[in-house]
Amino acid sequence: MFRIGCHLSIADGYFAAAEAAAGIGANTFQYFSRNPRGGAARAVDVGDIERFKTYCGTNGIAAVLAHAPYTINAASADPRIAQFARTCIEEDLRTMRNFEGFMYNVHPGSHTGAGAEAGIERIVQILDAAVRPDQNTTVLLEAMSGKGSEIGGDFTELYGIISRCGRCGDIGVCIDTCHIYSAGYDIVGDLDGVLEKFDKTVGLTKLKAVHLNDSMTPFNSRKDRHELLGKGSIGLDAFAKIINHPRLKDLPFYLETPNDLPGYAAEIALLKSLRN
Repeated sequence: MFRIGCHLSIADGYFAAAEAAAGIGANTFQYFSRNPRGGAARAVDVGDIERFKTYCGTNGIAAVLAHAPYTINAASADPRIAQFARTCIEEDLRTMRNFEGFMYNVHPGSHTGAGAEAGIERIVQILDAAVRPDQNTTVLLEAMSGKGSEIGGDFTELYGIISRCGRCGDIGVCIDTCHIYSAGYDIVGDLDGVLEKFDKTVGLTKLKAVHLNDSMTPFNSRKDRHELLGKGSIGLDAFAKIINHPRLKDLPFYLETPNDLPGYAAEIALLKSLRN
């Protein structure tokens, strides 16, 4: 099944978000687990969650992805910032125990000058503390563009985190097309080579989701500037190859392009037309 969706708000509840997804032709979606620029989380509404589950079951919506807020930095050497990251992750995963089959996407963070090795070690400590042995949510590390002191712009850094986590069975990866292209992985000219490198470094069994975004900036720019599909430096032909690639086609895809609902509906329809 071609599992395709976009980023939606849950401000009006999970049920409303699921209805919005179905209304634009999506069969999955991504949402922020809490305010992306702050720390406030939406209160749990059991009735809304039950309506959501029923609606998803009836309408074939699955593989929903929660995205942690941008404000957390598990790689930080500042104890207050690290504790905030741990608290957010623990609270979010506790809320997500109300669902089955959800995934939780986290930006690895920035080492802020301490070096990637030190940052990776702190991320591992946070994840080992926050992820429970009986967790029913798959935690994903997002592959990043590698700007500044950001961790995750290199596949070896993602492996460095996953390989050291005591609960690594619960940790996977979400690839973002804009990010990895900007990080120097040529998904336009050598998609097979990039996937082979990922497989040898991390393992394709760890790849659980894909963010579909074109890039405003050129290859290897180390920038994170999302663009509408086909309007950036990656181009539509590359996206057709990505969604049809034998090693990717069964993964869920999530649009994060700078769009509104009608725009997402158009991009979802476009991607469906490109699917073999």
